[in-house]
Parts: sequence; C-alpha cells; structure tokens
Amino acid sequence: MENTQARKLEMVTPETLIVGVDIAKKVQWARFCDYRGLELSKALRFHNNMEGFRSISEMIKTIQTEKGLVEVIVGMEPTGHYWKPLANFLNKEKIKVVMVNPYHTKRAKELDDNSQTKSDTKDAIVIARLIKDGRYSEVYIPTGIYAELRVLSNTRIEIQRMQNATKNRIRAVMDEYFPEFETVFKSFLKAKSAIHMMKTHPFPEDVLRLGEEGIVGEFRKVTKKTVGKKKATALLKAAKESIGIDYGTTAAKMRLGVILDEHELLEGKLIEIEEQMEWHLKASGYAESLLSMQGLGIVTAASVLGEIGDPKRFQNAQQIIRLAGLNLTENSSGQSKSKTGISKRGRKNLRAILYRIALVMTATNAEMKQLYGYLKDRKENPLRKKQAIIVIACKVVKIMFALMKKKEKYSKLLVLGEHRQRQIDQVA
Repeated sequence: MENTQARKLEMVTPETLIVGVDIAKKVQWARFCDYRGLELSKALRFHNNMEGFRSISEMIKTIQTEKGLVEVIVGMEPTGHYWKPLANFLNKEKIKVVMVNPYHTKRAKELDDNSQTKSDTKDAIVIARLIKDGRYSEVYIPTGIYAELRVLSNTRIEIQRMQNATKNRIRAVMDEYFPEFETVFKSFLKAKSAIHMMKTHPFPEDVLRLGEEGIVGEFRKVTKKTVGKKKATALLKAAKESIGIDYGTTAAKMRLGVILDEHELLEGKLIEIEEQMEWHLKASGYAESLLSMQGLGIVTAASVLGEIGDPKRFQNAQQIIRLAGLNLTENSSGQSKSKTGISKRGRKNLRAILYRIALVMTATNAEMKQLYGYLKDRKENPLRKKQAIIVIACKVVKIMFALMKKKEKYSKLLVLGEHRQRQIDQVA
C-alpha cells in the first residue's frame, strides 16, 4: 500500500467522526458515521446558506459530545463551485475538509444495495464510507498571493475564450460582406489600419467611395508608418471584385462596431490582468529564479504558480506532475499490455499551460531543444512528437520545482547532466 494511502487510513481512528455531504446548489444532505461506517445519527438536510452551515456545524458538535469523538473529517465531491463556500466555512471552524472523486462515488454506491439508483442521501453515506477507507484527497484552498494568481489565471483563460469568440464573430461578418478583406490584411485583427477600416469603412461600397487617396488618408490616421499606395490599391481592387452581399449593410456595420468594441474592451482587460499577474509573481519571491529559465515568460510562470499554489506544500516535482495529470499510466492484464499514456487526472488548466510551455521551450530553449531532438531520434524507443513534448513538460516541472525550492537561477550545465548530455551527443 502507498504511504499516502496508509497515512489517510491512519487518520481515521475510533475517535473520528466522518461526515459525508452531498453538495447541491440550494439544498444539501449530510450523513454521519464512525470509523466502521456505522451511522451515528439521522441524515441532515440543510440549505446552502449561513443558517444551513451553522446547522451542520451544530450537529457535528452535538454528535462529538454524545459519542465522545475528538476528530472530525467532512468529505464532499468537488461539484462545480458550490462546494467552496461550505469548505471555506468549515475551514474557519477548524474542521478538516477532504474531497472524494465523483467517479469513485458512482462506482461505490452499488456496493451496499446492488442498485444503481441515485439519491442525495445515498450519495452522502457513500462519500462518508469512502473516507473511512481512505479513498479521498486532501483539499488545498490557496490563500494570499496564490489565491490571487489562481483567480487571475482563470480569468485570463476566460477572457481568451471570449476573445476567440469575438474574433470568430468579426470574421463571420467580414466573410459575409467583404470576404476579400482578409486577403489584403493577413492579420486583420492585429493591424491598426485594418481595425480602423473595419470601424469606419468596412464594406466594399465604403472603400469604393473613398478611392485610393482616401484609403491612404485613413491609414495614416492610426499608424505613424508610411503606408504606400500598394496596400490601398490592393484593397480597392478587392472591393471592386468582391463577392460579398450588398444588403443589410447599415445594420451589419452597427453589429460589426459592437463586436469590435467588445474585442477592444477584452484586449484592455487582458493587459490589466497580465500586469496584475506580473506584480503578484514578483511578490511571491520566485520571479527571479523562474524567469532566469529561457523560454519561460512572466504570464506562464504566474499561471503555473496560480494553478499549483504554494510550492512549499510539495515534497517533490512528481507530485506537481500528478496534479497536472501528466503522470504515466498503463492497463495490463495477463499477456496483454496496453500502450502507456498520461492519466489526465488533475488540473486540466495546469496541464494545458505546461504543454504550451513545453512547445515554446523546444523552440527557444537550447537545452530543451536538444533533449526534444534526442527523444525523437534515439535508436531505442524513439518517441513521437507529442510524447516527446509531454516528457519536456515534465522536465520543465522538475526544473521549475528545483529553482523555486533552492531559490537559484537557471544553470545550463545542470539541466541535462553529464549522462544525458553524452547520450544526446552520441545521437547528434
């Protein structure tokens, strides 16, 4: 048995009250049992408000007094965001809160009555009995700088999704009314002159009214660079030969303007968030060490810290790798052996961030680029591109963890080590 599993079992003693809570938006259920899984009281129905929270706290204290129980463990499933207020309340009450995997609850609830039926009260007792068996995970609620970074990182991801949606909406309007516009401006959502034209003269009829000199004049309103007639000529030609529709243009201009305003607002908010991320990264005390690693930027470093929380709570880098769901798994039975893959169990945002960091590293960091090439080209067990990227991502975690733990700067000589460097040199 793993040490972590043994430690969890040791925490459940004859003096422990175990509480299983089925989380919901409005009404929640709690059931109470001892270390053997025997119920100690009737089920408690309580509302997701302060009065309800106080009622479960009072019930816990009453049972503790009646049964002479010293310790309390409250378990729940991480159902959306609804579990957070109750967990926060219980933490302030100095009551230990743990998480039970919803998949485990689903599997285990048929053990008692051999029935797949689901109910709130049934799930609550199943959760409690899973805790009794040590089938739970510790809850980590970040505080201070790490709480701020997590919210900032999640907000940044949300804004980027919203930005992608607005870009698609802008592109949809232009494809309908002036599909040739994108052939003239390759990065039409980044070029100032393109955005200005979409705001003021977005469609072929508007461009044709301006003429070549008029288009050049509009360009010069938003860019200091000398814009020649070449771009204006190309835009005018595209307008003359456009296949875009020519009806409903007044309303379409209004719609396009609204979407462009939304896009600009999101751009501004993204800049604000990234500035805050930079400030909190510096306040964490890890900025200098992390940013010494070539290929690791301010936003990505801050995002990783936001996802993992306080690095001091980890004993080794492998724990962070497991948190990201990048640890390897395989299913084998008898003579059959499946391919090895990553577990994908953990924080998906952290996994995505690390994957993107690895992609950047293979292009910008000399040591990671060398390692990536070696993993793909070695004679024994060469890896596919995506597999090699995963290995690089795990390597990046190990380096970041070492830098934060030792408060040292990145050293090219220590990254690969003599043995790995010899292997790479042999392949090269």
